[in-house]
Amino acid sequence: MTIALETRGLEKSFGALRVTRDLSLKVMQGARHALIGPNGAGKTTVINQLTGVLTPNSGRILLEGTDITGLSVHKRVLRGLSRTFQINQLYPDLTPLETIGLAVSERMGRGGDWWRRMGTRSDVNAEIAEILSRFHLLDVMTELTSTLPYGKQRLLEIAVAIAAKPRVLLLDEPAAGVPESERHDILAAVAALPRDVTVLLIEHDMDLVFSFADRISVLVNGGLLTEGAPDEVARDPQVRAVYLGEAADA
Repeated sequence: MTIALETRGLEKSFGALRVTRDLSLKVMQGARHALIGPNGAGKTTVINQLTGVLTPNSGRILLEGTDITGLSVHKRVLRGLSRTFQINQLYPDLTPLETIGLAVSERMGRGGDWWRRMGTRSDVNAEIAEILSRFHLLDVMTELTSTLPYGKQRLLEIAVAIAAKPRVLLLDEPAAGVPESERHDILAAVAALPRDVTVLLIEHDMDLVFSFADRISVLVNGGLLTEGAPDEVARDPQVRAVYLGEAADA
């Protein structure tokens, strides 16, 4: 199988604090891979290095075999690497229709005149409508984003990431802060993501992790504790001790 995203010996420190420790991780093409770990394990720091927000002190990051360690955030997006955020990064004064229209036009290199393309290009309009439908946003597509329920805002953020047509998508806690009544739509949207998109999920919600992932990596103190299929990870005494707070010999 082809490796979609890989880190080799990734290291990151803030002063004397070593937050990423010799991390070598492989995410296979088409995988549903989850990165889990207790609070403070360094998950967000890893994601910020993968996306170019942070530069590792040493080690390499490869996207489909190409070294992207020195590339900017924008250039990584152009190469096919997109992410969502724990806290949404949406434009509050745009509607979902406008937001997706902007995202599609940005991908086409015409972000500056995105509003001209809406209504004039049938292919663009069809793509926007398909994305809005897939993420259950048609009923709110003309409402200001700032007025949407939080679950709808999270769906919109995932939709924006998909509009970039990524080959690798990093989902950073998509269900964080979403009320229980709205979680089902998030779970359904994540489960229905296209299979040609490789997904790395960072999540605290174990229901979401175990219903979604076909492989799980466990991060502790910035290093890889173990990884494997969900049932293997669930039974691992080290994981139970560190992540679930149980005695290792329980």
